[in-house]
Amino acid sequence: MLRRAQRRRRGTRETLLQDQHCTLCPADGTKCSVSPQLVYPSDFRLTDKEKTSICFLSFPDSHSGCLGDTQFSFRIRQCGGQRSPWHAEDRHYNSGAPMSLQNLLPAPVVLTSVHELDLFRCFQPVLTHVQTLWELMLLGEPLVVLAPSPAMSSEMVLALISCLQPLKFCCDYRPYFTVHDSEFREFTTRTQAPPNVVLGVTNPFFIKTLQHWPHILRVGEPKMSGDLPKQVKLKKPSRLKTLDTKPGLYTAYSAHLHRDKALLKRLLKGLHKKRPWDTQTALLRRHLLELTQSFIIPLEHYMASLMPLQKSITPWKTPPQIRPFRQDDFLRSLEHAGPQLTCILKGDWLGLYRRFFKSPHFDGWYRQRHREMAQKLEALHLEAICEANIETWMKDKSEVEVVDLVLKLREKLVQAQGHQLPVKEATLQRAQLYIETVIGSLPKDLQAVLCPS
Repeated sequence: MLRRAQRRRRGTRETLLQDQHCTLCPADGTKCSVSPQLVYPSDFRLTDKEKTSICFLSFPDSHSGCLGDTQFSFRIRQCGGQRSPWHAEDRHYNSGAPMSLQNLLPAPVVLTSVHELDLFRCFQPVLTHVQTLWELMLLGEPLVVLAPSPAMSSEMVLALISCLQPLKFCCDYRPYFTVHDSEFREFTTRTQAPPNVVLGVTNPFFIKTLQHWPHILRVGEPKMSGDLPKQVKLKKPSRLKTLDTKPGLYTAYSAHLHRDKALLKRLLKGLHKKRPWDTQTALLRRHLLELTQSFIIPLEHYMASLMPLQKSITPWKTPPQIRPFRQDDFLRSLEHAGPQLTCILKGDWLGLYRRFFKSPHFDGWYRQRHREMAQKLEALHLEAICEANIETWMKDKSEVEVVDLVLKLREKLVQAQGHQLPVKEATLQRAQLYIETVIGSLPKDLQAVLCPS
């Protein structure tokens, strides 16, 4: 009853913090102050550097000319090490605590809604370059987005990183970036290559400061007419010197894949016929989704072939290792199982894969898939142990080997109960029964060590 009463008292705060860490209200922009007026909850830990960055980024740049209310987003680098919200620590404690101390009636979790960007409206000014932009995002290339307002800057950056769905975006991105950011010097230095960041800016000062970046996307105010805006040809970023530069993509990058002219005609026809913008967005998003899936499916198939066969997993031996990913073997497999099976686009797919192997996205994808496969191997090994006759195995085993089995089974149970292993509840119950059976066969002194009262 005490726990339930406590949950009711803090219910409002807990519900709020399920989706956000804190709410911060900066001081009025006319007061020359860079300290927040309000932070809720008041005990949330923010460094002075973080508070200053948030306050500066919360107001549109003086050059943007924004009038009235505006909505935009930004990201900053966390200072002072990793910090998790208290409700995350609470869940971790609840999963690892003894049953008598766990919260028996946790508060219901409200599923958050997903904000869907108007993808077509964002990409309309540079529609003919969407496929090139998709390649740049896939390869994790540094890209600057020059926009007239923080709202357009943040929306364009978020639209760009959403191009890779369902592939996880593993690079850094800043929807809105100003000269006051603590990483301004790091991003503008010419002594080293630009970092793998998608950077959204509005200040014309960046036109000269970031001129050394390899890819610059200049976007203007969106036009609601039925005509497709004139698309600027690809140029070298070094030509981006004046404030009246036309919208377009400035890069020396040559796309590996041919442009999908049928899609462009379909979208242009929809503009002339006043097709609803949400329909246009659905067409564009579906195209990008199918393009990403066609690229990823061969990688998934090859990765699955590296998994050891289930029949090679025996209960009393260490699970076999996942075979290494060999890029040359994968590239050879594309001849009969490549993206051409699901995508009509022609081009240098091999060259695109070779560059992808050097990108942060391949590293992120591979680590995630390897971790999932390793967890699956551990789960299959646990199932094999639970299906074996443990009493027959114990007959000719020493006490050291039996104790070692108990410790390994307990470790697997902890992983499974923490949802790190995909196993059924019946398997967990059987593993717990096996542990009790094994401990019961040991001498009393060892039982006291393994099961202290």
